[in-house]
Amino acid sequence: MQIEDPQLRKAMQSLRENRPQAAESILRAHLEAHPDDVLALALLAETLFRFERNQEAEELLKRAIALKPDFPGPRHTLVSVLLMRNKPQEAFEQVAELLRREPANPNHHALKAMAHAWVGQHAEAAAEYAIVLAGNPQQPGPWLARAHSLRTIGKSQEAAEAYRAAMARFPKLGEAWWSFANLKSARFTDAEMQTMQGLIAAGDLPVESRVQIHFALGKALEDKADFAQSFEHYKQANALKRATLGYNAEMTSVYVQNCKTLFTGKFFEHFRGAGSQARDPIFVVGMPRSGSTLVEQILASHSQIEGTMELRIVPYLVGRISARTGLQFRAGQTHPALATDSQAPYPESLRNVEAADFERLGEEYLERARMHRNLNRPHFVDKMPDNFAHIGLIRLMLPQAKIIDVRRHPLACCVSCFKHYFPLGKDFSFGLGDLGRYYADYVELMAHWDAVLPGQVHRVFYEHLVDEPEREIRRLFDHLGLAFEPQTLRFYETERAVRTPSAEQVRRPIFRDAMEEWRHFEPWLEPLKSALGPALDGYADALARAR
Repeated sequence: MQIEDPQLRKAMQSLRENRPQAAESILRAHLEAHPDDVLALALLAETLFRFERNQEAEELLKRAIALKPDFPGPRHTLVSVLLMRNKPQEAFEQVAELLRREPANPNHHALKAMAHAWVGQHAEAAAEYAIVLAGNPQQPGPWLARAHSLRTIGKSQEAAEAYRAAMARFPKLGEAWWSFANLKSARFTDAEMQTMQGLIAAGDLPVESRVQIHFALGKALEDKADFAQSFEHYKQANALKRATLGYNAEMTSVYVQNCKTLFTGKFFEHFRGAGSQARDPIFVVGMPRSGSTLVEQILASHSQIEGTMELRIVPYLVGRISARTGLQFRAGQTHPALATDSQAPYPESLRNVEAADFERLGEEYLERARMHRNLNRPHFVDKMPDNFAHIGLIRLMLPQAKIIDVRRHPLACCVSCFKHYFPLGKDFSFGLGDLGRYYADYVELMAHWDAVLPGQVHRVFYEHLVDEPEREIRRLFDHLGLAFEPQTLRFYETERAVRTPSAEQVRRPIFRDAMEEWRHFEPWLEPLKSALGPALDGYADALARAR
């Protein structure tokens, strides 16, 4: 779109440079002189949307639409705003109006697909992406989005075909190759492996695509039992990715010590009775690749529990607190972000929070979670593994919530992470030493929560769940105070969208086939073993004590 007004061009440039405060100031001044400028209203709404001031954004967009109903831009933005405000019916009404006016516009169908995916209707999303591709097959995004939707609803064969179509059309798109590799039931052909090797040898791939194709080749060679070459590709993938990050393992260790200093039994006693008393949430925490998706699927097979997704609400609230009070910790990411030098860092800043604030935080958490709850069940699962770092805050703002820690053998868990491409938020996973230290920090922090919050975190050992599923599942529901239901043993029959990398595994009965896979790579794991230290040495004893 060509923008003639110089002030609006300036505001647009500020948005592109991620300076929304500047954009808001320019747009409000412009609207004082031109209150009916539809483009300015739409731009201001987009600016407020970035601040999550969604009610204001909705009002501005509806005003812009009333002034110019045939201008599609405000309706497109309004759909996203309405979804964020948990108004899916209104959002689909806006999409329907766009399609009524322009039924063949692929952008409108892509918007409808996004809306379906947002509310968990992934089969409908896949159908809409098929329409998008029929009208505009030149963009890789819809090809991948359709394949992801098919994978989410368990249509692995169709997803494999869709990923292969993307690989053929966009061979330098590493995400297509890695996504195919991450389908546990799919296997690369020899010709496809040769193509990947040629792409890497050519040397002109973008870094992220090179990383993803190395990961894909590692998986392909592992499937062929060529473990030395497989590990070499995993190693190169991780090294390339690690070089793009500034991860500092020491910051995680410091954070753990700060938590141990702040969150004492006396501290929790001081806030007894604070927080929202809602019993709805069940938090599943731990390391990635530990079996947390399996536990979530078991929980979601119960008639009283809804599975949602890896909700990013607690990290968002931590960020909100941190933006006002100092250092921000995001588990596993690169560095805390300094807000001011004069105020205490998180979590130390929680000393200055009033009891009433914890109740408000708890209620805000519940409100933000509501948009992901579609089944009207009394309880829901928040399966964000990183939340182990924030159990102190969770206990303060939601003291009646249940917390489940899923733990897996440190070598099995860390090697599985090392073989996996995480696009965001798992910066610790791209080096064996970093992985071992992070796992050890996780174990140390969980031991602290056990000490100061005795009996409030229920631990599920993956190995016990595999060996004696009924016993462990009954123990799980005993902790939750819910009656055992036989269908939870047949969790693999539960039909629901699963968006994590373990989507295929949880659609089949529990098998032992992944328990010892790490041993194929044992000759190269010394840096990991050294970094794990006591966390590795003590795992067998921890398993025995939990029997």
